[in-house]
Amino acid sequence: MKPRGTALYPFVPSGPRFAFSLAFFQELGFEKVWDNQGLVGLRFGAAYFILQDIDVPDWQNNQMVTFEVDDLDGYWRQISTRGLPDRFPVKLKPPTDYPWGREIHIIDPGGVCWHVCQSKNRT
Repeated sequence: MKPRGTALYPFVPSGPRFAFSLAFFQELGFEKVWDNQGLVGLRFGAAYFILQDIDVPDWQNNQMVTFEVDDLDGYWRQISTRGLPDRFPVKLKPPTDYPWGREIHIIDPGGVCWHVCQSKNRT
């Protein structure tokens, strides 16, 4: 039997304010799974990544991450009412249709661009 991948979880730089970035992701619905000296595992349903306490602007400003949610419009309703751009240095773009699908775009406090899209597995 040929081995195959089962999961992929990126390391995402926090930018200059690690605790601030962590609070932002928790506002997006991510739960802290573990914490170990500048690395925090964060999970939102089956989506998972590791937030790293590091500030490398060239990396952050050129990194993009995609994650899927089971109800894109519902997720937008949830996060858009929290006043996140008023409390964090972030940008949120509402659900927009593109040739490849519908997405929400988020620039996080570290400068990483997140593409939030409708799950392809939705039934």
